[in-house]
This record gives sequence, structure tokens and C-alpha cells, in this order.
Amino acid sequence: MGSIIRVALLGMFLLGLSPGKAFSQEIVKFTLEESIQYALENNVAAQNALLETYAAEASIGERTAQGLPQINGNFDFTKNLSIPVMFLPNEGPFADPDNPSDVLPVQFGVNYQSGITLTVEQMLFNGSYFVGLKAAKTYRELSEFDRKKTQNDVIVNVKKAYFSVLVNRERLELVEANLARIDTLLRETNALYREGFAEKIDVSRIKVQQNNILTELDRIRAAILVSKELLKIQMGLPKSYELVVTDNLDEMNQPDDIRALINQEGSQRVEIDQLKTNMDLVRLDLKNNHVKYLPQLNANFTYQRNGAGQSFSTTWDGENWFTGSFVGLSLSVPIFDGLSKSHKIQQNRIKLKQLENQRVLLENNIALERFQARTNLRNSLKALEVQEENRELAREVYDIARIKFNEGVGSNLEVVEADADLKEAETNYFGALYDALVAKVDLEKALGILK
Repeated sequence: MGSIIRVALLGMFLLGLSPGKAFSQEIVKFTLEESIQYALENNVAAQNALLETYAAEASIGERTAQGLPQINGNFDFTKNLSIPVMFLPNEGPFADPDNPSDVLPVQFGVNYQSGITLTVEQMLFNGSYFVGLKAAKTYRELSEFDRKKTQNDVIVNVKKAYFSVLVNRERLELVEANLARIDTLLRETNALYREGFAEKIDVSRIKVQQNNILTELDRIRAAILVSKELLKIQMGLPKSYELVVTDNLDEMNQPDDIRALINQEGSQRVEIDQLKTNMDLVRLDLKNNHVKYLPQLNANFTYQRNGAGQSFSTTWDGENWFTGSFVGLSLSVPIFDGLSKSHKIQQNRIKLKQLENQRVLLENNIALERFQARTNLRNSLKALEVQEENRELAREVYDIARIKFNEGVGSNLEVVEADADLKEAETNYFGALYDALVAKVDLEKALGILK
């Protein structure tokens, strides 16, 4: 059932493929190791994970810049369309005998005003700044772990796709050999039929078997095309290239390597590193909410030049411009925020407890995953041994049936049935072989030793 599902999934990639296009494609050859290295550099997910580490590095610079002097310049120009009026008492030295009112309206201002201001502000103490700087560095570490996790996923996908190409290629060679065997049997049976030593039904049976093999041959060729396209997608290789895999299945199934893999304890998984780093970020957020209770101290300096004039031209005369400057400190002391920070601290502590629970669950799941992966690999290897033995037995049965038929002591039906059993045994063998290779990759991933 599993092999049928895999074939169905691969079949979805067949649309748009044309064998004739391969003649215009540039041929590139890759080993499994070269395929993985190429994918780590060109796969879209791997590239985005690398870019995320660059963004995290830039965030450190952004946070650092907040502690450096902040310098700003400002220029303003104003045309007073209607100069504001202020009122003075119409008495004493300001008294105007010609004005019957008890107040005097006075305009304070000129038609044009302009100014240039330079401000410098330097943070002297802000607890959140130092916590935020540490958080930015921790986020960079998290982005590195995220990148490693993405690389692991890419390696798994490339390996499985590469194995699919190898298995399909091996199947193709065997089916082509089966076709040659059936073609030979068909020619011999036709010759016997013409001589009167075989019946028409004998020829028809073999012809049906030949047609079945031709159909299977087309299906495997299509599967090879699809598996190659899938591998190119996982590698990030442009579709315009014709991919050729250069490794063989024997190199992938070394018994000593598999036994050593099953007995390995493994190393710490990157998922654990990700979770621990997330916990560090929450702790820093908790610390940040605590330090927000502390005052903030800033120093500032302002230098300005202001000018004015009754006409636009006199506004820019040097004698109408004057300098002003001042330096100061500003201290901000939090007094009461409606318990906002207190509630945030409670949320941080709850989040830490949740992450701690997730860590325990993750460690248990990893232990279970390793146990299952080891068990699956052992079972897959046993199934592979059984299917390999079945294939050899089916081949012996076919050879005996063929000899008996040639000697005239066996029937044509026996040969056809033996050939069908051999084909089924070979199909089961390659299905078991692919399952074993996939189980090996899954164990490598569970142990945290993908490479």
C-alpha cells in the first residue's frame, strides 16, 4: 500500500514533463554528498534561513545604535500672516492718553522668522537597553538553530529523493532484463508454434506478459523522470538541467555502517537547542519587565540659531541672527502604571512554565522517536532480507520452469506464472529496499547526526 501511495504522489509531478526536452538540457552529475551540499546552498528554504541569520545580526546593530548619541538637525521658516496681539494695562508707563480703552493691544512679533537647531541626546542609564542588547544576541543564536533545523529538513528530503531515483533506476534495469527474457521466450514459443509443438494459447499468454512488462517499463521510466524532478526541486537545481545521479545502491547499504548506526546513542537534537533559546528569550523579557521599574537618565544638548525680519530679505541678514544653546539632564521615574508591568511579569512566568513543560514533552518524544526509528530500521532490514530471499527463490522457480518447458516436460503456463511471481518478488524487493533506506535516514534524523 505504501509503495502505491509513493507512486501516486510522484505521479503528480508528471504534468509538463517531456522526455524529448532532455536533448536540449545541460547534463550535470551529482553524488549524494554533492547533492546535499548543493541543496544547502541553493534550496529556497535554506537560503531564507541563512538570510534570517543576517537579519538577526542586523538587529544587534540596530539595538546597539540606540545606546549611541542621537543627533538631529532641524530648520524652520515662518511667515506670520497675522501677528498675534497681546494686551497690556493702559496705565503707568504704558498709558496712552489717546486710547479711551483701559487696555493697550500690542503686537509682539515680526513678519518673518527662521531658525536652525542641532540637538544631541545621549542615554546614560536605561536598564531595558542592556537587556534588549542581550536579547538581540540571543535571537541571533535562535536564528542559527532555526537554520540548522531547516538544513536538517533539506538533507532528509534530498536523501529520500536521491534514494528514489536510485531505486527506480535499478528497477528499470531489471524490468529491461525481464523484457529481454520475455522477448526471447516469445520468439522461442512462436518458433515452436510454427513447428506444431506449441499451441496458440501459449503464444498469447507470453504476449500478454510482454505487454504487461512494456506497461510497467513505461511506468518506471515516468517514475524516474518524476523522481529526478523532485530531487531537483529539493536541491534548488534549475529545471533546465538534466540531472544524473552517480552513486549506486550498494554504497548506501553497507551492513557495518547500518549496525553502527543502530547502536549509536545520538547527540542533542537542534529542537532542544531551539526550545532552550526560546526560554532564554522569555527570561530576558521577564528581566526587561523588572528593570522597567528603574528610572531612566538621559543627557541632552541643544544649539540653535534664530533670525527674524520684517521683510523676506532682511530675515537672512547676519545682524538679525542670534545664538542660543543649553545642556541638561532628564530623569524619568516610573511611579504607577496600573500594574501593567506586574501583569506582564506574570505572563512571562507562565510562559516559562509552559516552555518547561514543552521541553519535558519534547525530550520524551525524541526518546520515543529514536526507539521507533531503530525498531523501524531493524524491521525494514528483516523485511529486505525476506524479500531478497523471495526474489532469489522466484528466480530459481522461473529458471526451473523455463528449463522444464524447453525440455518439453513443463507447460507454458508454468513459465508465465513463474515470470509473474518473479516480477512481483522484484517489485516487493525494491519497495523493501526503499523503505530500508528511508528508515535509515529517519534514524539519522532522530539521533541528530544528519550529514
